[in-house]
Amino acid sequence: MPSFNCGRLEDYIDSVWRGRENDKCLWWQGEWWSWGRFAALAGGCAEKLRAAGFTEGQRLAMLLPNSPLSLALMLACWRLGGAIAPLNARTGAVNLSDTIKMLDVHSLILTEEGERKAREAGFAAEIPLVPAPLEGPLPEWKGSAGTPEPKELAVIFSTSGTSGLPKAVGCTHANLIGDLEPISEHVPGLVSKDGVMLNVLPNFHAFGFTVAGLLPLCYGMAQAVVPSFVPVENTITAIKESGVNRVIAVPTVMAFLIGALAKRGERLRVEYIICGGDRLNVQMEGRCREYLGVGILEGYGLTECSPVVAVNPSEEKKKLGTVGPAFANYEIEIRDREGNKIGLHDEGVLYLRGPAVVSGYFRDEENTRERFTPDGWFNTGDVVHVDEDGYITIVDRATDIIIVSGFNVYPQEVEAALCKHPAVHAAVAVGEKNNVAGELVKAFVILNDGAQATAKELMEYCRDHLAHYKVPRKIGFVKEFPISPTGKILRRELRKTKIEKEG
Repeated sequence: MPSFNCGRLEDYIDSVWRGRENDKCLWWQGEWWSWGRFAALAGGCAEKLRAAGFTEGQRLAMLLPNSPLSLALMLACWRLGGAIAPLNARTGAVNLSDTIKMLDVHSLILTEEGERKAREAGFAAEIPLVPAPLEGPLPEWKGSAGTPEPKELAVIFSTSGTSGLPKAVGCTHANLIGDLEPISEHVPGLVSKDGVMLNVLPNFHAFGFTVAGLLPLCYGMAQAVVPSFVPVENTITAIKESGVNRVIAVPTVMAFLIGALAKRGERLRVEYIICGGDRLNVQMEGRCREYLGVGILEGYGLTECSPVVAVNPSEEKKKLGTVGPAFANYEIEIRDREGNKIGLHDEGVLYLRGPAVVSGYFRDEENTRERFTPDGWFNTGDVVHVDEDGYITIVDRATDIIIVSGFNVYPQEVEAALCKHPAVHAAVAVGEKNNVAGELVKAFVILNDGAQATAKELMEYCRDHLAHYKVPRKIGFVKEFPISPTGKILRRELRKTKIEKEG
């Protein structure tokens, strides 16, 4: 296989597919695209971008679902020495106007419907809105000139900062290569010319972009491109028709997929499932084996790490409840809350350094100083435990820890206790401010179908399994948890949710 030493990803991808113009590349809407057809779309996008004035160091924003066009625009930008900035199409251009301004982009590519809604809502940013079909081609237009960045910049992922202001992570080609290169050895067998990857996670998020979309292109694998996970029936159809045998998912996707298969009484067979992005309920392992024929390899990553940090390497070597060992090219330190280094096997905040770690936030010195040290270490903000074999257990987010009368309460421990109750399907614990104790634990629970339980009953159950200060003082019952577009539970929304009746 060609070497990643070629330096830029578009050159590497072209070298991988050279001479394979007729090979399957993308499954899209019931049809296989060859590499030749996809490469022609990417080449056409590059020509239109060049004619629109897109030059080296500029950035192109896109508000598109997963599609042939979104992948083609990525390659086209790279071939012109620029960067791609994928954004959440469901959020809409108007709601993202501050982020778009901050990114200082050349143009915004979106669907015709997205462009119409933006115009109707009074989109005010002074950049061209360029509507295009999801299979291309691009129209003709003229873009605006932004301040150029180094051509090493490949992609910018946008998130919200803790203050609600836009925060963006810029990954270079070297960062992405530093994350992609170790995968083939770390998870033996995942990379295969016979592999068909499910690309259904939103590609505006680093996990979906890098692992579900970019990885198969870099390793010469086919992928099934699905614009949205819902309705789940469409995803099941895509898996069956395209022959997907490698699934990249988050826990929410796995729960819905397994639930839908169970209702249909249907079973699929895949070879690999890698799950990350949020905590995985280990009880899902058995149901996954039943309905998909294989267990889950849980992993862990952060956008600032391009994004994969660790993953269980195989069915034989995995340790349930851990996210596996880190890639070999990471340096790891464990520090206390003040940033002082402690023992590697002590419980503390995980710091990382390595080629996949970005240098900081895009044009944001303040946030960069908060999380990155001058010598290249990145504060993940995650409290972890590393065992003697190097396997990492995520204890909790440092920001999610609940402090009750000076005692640390890890939400994951409370949630695990609640989930052992036979009536409980899922649980989330958060902190609520309290004048006496500082914070108290409150929990939100989804019950199993047909099951019944009272808040008082669940609190009594927790008293038998947890220290007294860890027991929830309030328990609310919900049908579903608020989740982000990437499938993460929005704990900040639950913190604001009042529980009217206590146990």
